[in-house]
Amino acid sequence: MDRGCSPTPGPTSCTGELDRVGRKTNGKVERFHRTLADEWAYVRLYSSDVECCTEFTTWLHTYNHHRAHTALGG
Repeated sequence: MDRGCSPTPGPTSCTGELDRVGRKTNGKVERFHRTLADEWAYVRLYSSDVECCTEFTTWLHTYNHHRAHTALGG
C-alpha cells in the first residue's frame, strides 16, 4: 500500500545507492523504520489514507516530543 505520508528513505545518490553519509546513518534510519512499523504502521488497520496520515502525524509528534528515547536515557 502506498502511504504518501510516510517518511522518505535515507540519503541516496542518483543511482539509488547509499552515499558516504548514508552508510554512516543507515543503521539509524533502519532502526527508525523498525520503530515506525512496530509502533505505528502495523499496530492497527486504517480505514482510509486520510486516517492513516492523520494517525502518522499524531504518532510522529509523540515520537519526537513525548516518547522516552533509550539513547537519551529514557
